[in-house]
Amino acid sequence: MKWPLFFFFFGINWGVFSQVNEQLGETLAEITLKELDLVSLDTRDQLYISNLQGDIYLFDSSGKQQNYFSPSRQAKLSQLEAAWSVTIFSFSEDLQEYRILDRFLNPIAELNFLEASVNLPKAATLGNNNIVWVWDESDLSLKRMDYLRNLVLDAQPLNLITSVKSLQITALKEYKNRVFGLIPDEGVLVFDNQGNLLFDLKLPQIEKLSLYKDYLLWLENGKLMGYNLSKSSVESIQDLSAPSGSYVLVGQTKLVLIQPEKIEIFPIPDSLKKLE
Repeated sequence: MKWPLFFFFFGINWGVFSQVNEQLGETLAEITLKELDLVSLDTRDQLYISNLQGDIYLFDSSGKQQNYFSPSRQAKLSQLEAAWSVTIFSFSEDLQEYRILDRFLNPIAELNFLEASVNLPKAATLGNNNIVWVWDESDLSLKRMDYLRNLVLDAQPLNLITSVKSLQITALKEYKNRVFGLIPDEGVLVFDNQGNLLFDLKLPQIEKLSLYKDYLLWLENGKLMGYNLSKSSVESIQDLSAPSGSYVLVGQTKLVLIQPEKIEIFPIPDSLKKLE
C-alpha cells in the first residue's frame, strides 16, 4: 500500500517542478541551505542568505558559495539588505542591533539602537548616503538615522498621518529614492526619501517587499502579480506556480524563486523584461 502513495507524492512534486520550468525556463542554479531564512540580491546578482541563527552566506549568481559570516552573538535576523552592493546591512530585532558589512562579509560596524534612543526597533534597512531607516514601535515613528554617528536625524510619527488600523511594520526597503514599509495583511506604505508619506497601498496579499522597475511583485493563486506604482494598477504578469510561502526577487539578469526549502535561479523572463 505504501508504493502507490510514494508514487502519488512523487508525481505531484515532479508536476510542480515541470510546471515552474515551463513557466520560467531552465533552472540556472539551485541552492539548498539548512534553516533557510532571509535572501537579498546585490547589483551583481549575488545572493546573500541568512539562516535562523543569523549566519550569512554569500553565493555568486551561478549558485556557488563564495563566503560565510557567523556573528559572535547569534540571533535570527529580521532584515538583510544587499542592494547597495558596497555595504551589506543586517538587523536583529531580538538583539536590537544592526550591523554593516562590506561585500565580502567583513564587519564594518555593529551598533545598538538603544544607544541612539530607538527604544523598540521592529524593522530597519539601509538607505543611501549612510542612512538607516528604522521603525520604532515605542512611539510609532519612522526614524531616519546617520549610522556613522548612530544618531537619529528626524522622525515621522505615523499614527498622525495614516489611517492604517494596525501600525505593525515588519520590513522596510529604500528603492529609487522612496522607502517602502510592509504591514502584513494590510499593505504597503510608501514614503519619500525624507520620510514623508506618499501612498498607503491597500495590498494585503503582499508578504515580502520585492521591487523591479516600477513594480511591487508578489505571487498569488499561481500567478506572478505586480502593482504598477506609476499607474496605481494591479497587473497579472504571468503564470507562476510555486509552493505556499514562496516569493521572487529580480536582479539585473536573474530571477530568484525563494521557496521554503530551496532557492532556484532563472533568467529574467520576457514578461518582466517587457515591463516599463
